[in-house]
Amino acid sequence: MNDIINDRDNALFEAGIKLGALYHQFTGSPVNLRTVKSLETAIQESISVQPFVKDISVYIDRDIIRSKINGEFGYCELEGRMLDVKITIEHNSIRADVSLAFNQELDYPLMKIDKIYSSDLS
Repeated sequence: MNDIINDRDNALFEAGIKLGALYHQFTGSPVNLRTVKSLETAIQESISVQPFVKDISVYIDRDIIRSKINGEFGYCELEGRMLDVKITIEHNSIRADVSLAFNQELDYPLMKIDKIYSSDLS
């Protein structure tokens, strides 16, 4: 039965795990305009050490932070709608580009597969 599961399946599974872990680990983190860059870096570095991650970029929307900052305490909490994340996963011969970005139409931080290809052909 193991021959039914292939590199593509494993690459996509790993990609989903990375995006889900990132989302649930970091949403709710305190952030303001002074700390946003260091939070982006922390997220990137945390996820980049996990198996099969070849590349990751994290952007947190500063405009949303500005609009959400609590005037008394000077920070807000990281929300899924603030995140724009791109990850490349490589499992053996397969690369998967995946992302997390806020979808306005769905009003939801959507995770999706952007591209799947053989790394032998890249």
